[in-house]
Amino acid sequence: MSLMSWKVNSSGGVIAPDERLSWPRTIGTGLQHIAAMFGATFLVPILTHLPPTTTIFFSGVGTILFLIITQNKLPSYLGSSFAFLAPIAAAVTKGGMAAALGGVVATGVLLALIGFLVKAIGIGWIEKMLPPVVTGSIVMVIGLNLAGAAKNNFVTKPILGIVTLLSIALVSVFAKGFLARISIFVGIVIGYLFAVLNGDVNFDGVRAAKWVALPHFTSPTFKMSAIILFIPVVLVLIAENVGHVKAVMAMTGKNLDDQMGNALVADGVATTLAGFGGGSGTTTYAENIGVMAATKVYSTAAYWVAGAGAIVLSLCPKFGAVLSATPAGVLGGAGVALYGMIGILGARIWIESRVDFSDSTNLIIAASTVIIGISDFSWTKGDFTFNGIINATLNAVIGYAILRAIANARK
Repeated sequence: MSLMSWKVNSSGGVIAPDERLSWPRTIGTGLQHIAAMFGATFLVPILTHLPPTTTIFFSGVGTILFLIITQNKLPSYLGSSFAFLAPIAAAVTKGGMAAALGGVVATGVLLALIGFLVKAIGIGWIEKMLPPVVTGSIVMVIGLNLAGAAKNNFVTKPILGIVTLLSIALVSVFAKGFLARISIFVGIVIGYLFAVLNGDVNFDGVRAAKWVALPHFTSPTFKMSAIILFIPVVLVLIAENVGHVKAVMAMTGKNLDDQMGNALVADGVATTLAGFGGGSGTTTYAENIGVMAATKVYSTAAYWVAGAGAIVLSLCPKFGAVLSATPAGVLGGAGVALYGMIGILGARIWIESRVDFSDSTNLIIAASTVIIGISDFSWTKGDFTFNGIINATLNAVIGYAILRAIANARK
């Protein structure tokens, strides 16, 4: 199909990636995708202290680049990846936010190079290097390693943390469908409003911000001691992108194996661009998979609308200032739920992939990786600090390969 050409399908049934509804309905679906991504995408810049409008801008640009690179065959929204939270926080201590952005750029470049390699030789080598027991362990560590950060925010104003966490829990239990999917976003809104009524929100930045202006762009600096902290993120982004392609294949019934490499390249390019401009790295969004599953509309036209809409949204600094004014206590309540959910997502990978923990190799790799990562085993060599996530990742990837090779040789 031509890049900007879709067949109109007014049957009311399944809408394929190369089809679209009428433009008013397509725009409506695109706005749904903006709402779906927003609950998670705005959290990353708030938690990392990156400019929210800049991150949202690059998520919109990244989405459009993704659609172009995947030839309009793979519907996806690229939002902020939670996998960047811990390495950004660690890298800031190494050389400030500019050094952290250098790590984001390096992550994007490496991911794009891996994408080109997948295009050349296929995905099999990745699946051997990153079996579910390894990816599940790494994802679990990336979430639970941040438990201390959640606690530090929470205790600044415990009542705000309690209200936010309780709101998230109640929304997730009582709400259904789309509302349940954005329970963290709704909980933060409730916590924010409670903080406003309690006089705990400083609106000076909101009053000073303009209504319309370009996002604030920041240039990166490159320090290998900071860049090395981002290596585990590459592995997570690989798993997320491959999983996204497989999910779309399952929903649409189309063979998209030829887009595996393109998806990795596209996310790599989008992440690289974001890092160069001051935004957080991106990934394919499960929230938007949920919208497609609910609506049966897989049209990439809706994602063009979502990408363009995110760019428009990013041109309002006052909106970004409102987000940046979120009190630490509210972020603490959200962090307790969010970081825990990321950790449990690792367990979900184990469960859905039926990882056999009666296998001693799987058991020892998962057990040691989780302890190393959560307790933050760290050591320093010169300017380089290998923190808990790095060491846990090395333990999982290298340890699994060695132990599995020994086990196979014995058999």
